Amino acid sequence: MTVHEFSEEFGGLPVFTFPEPADAPTALPAAGAVAWRLALDPYDGGGFDSFDELWQRFTSTVDPSGVRALVIGQWGEAYDESSAVVVSAVVAAKDRLTSLRAVFLGDIAQEQSEISWIQQSDVSPLLTAFPALEVLTVRGGSELEFPAVRHASLRELRFESGGLPADAVRGICASDFPALESLVLWLGVPEYGGDYEIDDLAGVLSGARFPRLHHLGLQNSEIQDEIAAAVAAAPVVAGLESLDLSMGTLTDAGAEALLVGQPLTHLKKLDLQHHFLTAAMADRLRATLAQPGVEVLIGSSEQAEQDEDEVWRYAAVTE
Repeated sequence: MTVHEFSEEFGGLPVFTFPEPADAPTALPAAGAVAWRLALDPYDGGGFDSFDELWQRFTSTVDPSGVRALVIGQWGEAYDESSAVVVSAVVAAKDRLTSLRAVFLGDIAQEQSEISWIQQSDVSPLLTAFPALEVLTVRGGSELEFPAVRHASLRELRFESGGLPADAVRGICASDFPALESLVLWLGVPEYGGDYEIDDLAGVLSGARFPRLHHLGLQNSEIQDEIAAAVAAAPVVAGLESLDLSMGTLTDAGAEALLVGQPLTHLKKLDLQHHFLTAAMADRLRATLAQPGVEVLIGSSEQAEQDEDEVWRYAAVTE
């Protein structure tokens, strides 16, 4: 899954795009056989005029009770209209969407909208309305809200952004998800709304709220060294099988913190790709962790930019 292309699989199902009215008639798959992608092009005269129109046609054509996964693309002018229209429509249909287990809100490619332009909303009602939901992915951090919630069934939670608001980060990390196995946060940068601080991650780093967590991704940050240092002493790490600190501005200082902190040799995978490590530090990481069997993904180093006495390092996905 990248910001440059649409998802082809979601929730363990192939993605199928619900056809626009102007498309030639085609046989539709069974309701539960695919992840249904719903998207409208605001500039396409042959499509739907609004998300409500698209949603009404979808729910009157496909049996809602059999739908297992929804992939929501453009719901209009994504930089102007928030995802609240989607959240409201899906939540209103909760009594009919009895099999829904996975939702991707914002499957919008970069050519359609920069990730920072995508206007989100309070997405927590999707969890409140669907107690059996197992997978929730959200792309875009602008105007995102996520007050702390409890949900007993959620297994995978993923937020992709160029900047996650601090309130949302705190809400995510203060939530109660006893079944959660995978948490991924593209934290982003201050220029695009990422006003979080390292203390905002305390809830997840403690390991207490997500007792079944096996994969943790704290990615795409300009404070990746601080995150690495916090992770190096975080109780949550002991229960992980994989740790992803990629896409950020990790330097030798952060890598050193990982090496001298708690043991990481129990991990199956450590992903540090898109970093600013020296070759010597990258080799040291590989040598230290490869022997106990950790798959270490490092790749090549990014090059910092320098302007007189100032050095610039950048996260992978921002605007």
